[in-house]
Amino acid sequence: MKKIMLFLIAVGMLSVSVCAKNPDVKKGAKKMTAINVTSQAFKHMQPIPSPYTCDGADISPPLSWSNVPAAAKSIVLISDDPDAPAGTWVHWVAYDLPPATDSLPENVPKSDTIAGGGIQGKNDFQRIGWNGPCPPGGTHRYFFKVYALDIMLNLPAGKTKSAIEKAMKGHILAQGELVGTYTRKR
Repeated sequence: MKKIMLFLIAVGMLSVSVCAKNPDVKKGAKKMTAINVTSQAFKHMQPIPSPYTCDGADISPPLSWSNVPAAAKSIVLISDDPDAPAGTWVHWVAYDLPPATDSLPENVPKSDTIAGGGIQGKNDFQRIGWNGPCPPGGTHRYFFKVYALDIMLNLPAGKTKSAIEKAMKGHILAQGELVGTYTRKR
C-alpha cells in the first residue's frame, strides 16, 4: 500500500511538473479544457472531400467547435500538415476570432478579415486564408487546431503560424483539434 501511495504521489508530481513547464499553457491553469472541434464535411481521421482541396474548388471546409471557456477573449485556428516532405506545412491561420464564435462556414473568403470578426494570416503557400490539401504523394493528415486565449492578439493581418504561436504562449485557456486525411486523385 505504501508503494502504491508513493507511486501515485510521484505520478501527480510529474503531471504538475509537465503542466508547469509547458510555456503555451496559461500560468496557474489547473487543467486545460478540451475544445470539441467538428466539421459537417468530414469526421475525425476520415478523408477530406475534394471540394476543399487542390483537386477541387479549394474552398475552406465548414468547422464548428464547442466547450470554449467563458473567460476566453479570442479564438485562434491553425490548420497544418505534419506529413509534408519538407516539414509541417501550414494551410490556414485565423486569429482574434470573437470568443462567442463557435464556427466558420464553408468557403471563408481569402481576405484579411473574416465576416463577424477575426483576421487571417499567411499560410505556407504565401497566401492569405485557406489553401487546401495537395500532397505530392501518399495520404497526409491535416490538423485543424482551435485555441481559446485569455487575450486578443491585436496583430495585423498576414501573420504566420510561428508569429501567432509566439504571441499566444502562456495565454491558452483551452484547445482542441480535428484531423482529416487526404490522398491526391491523380
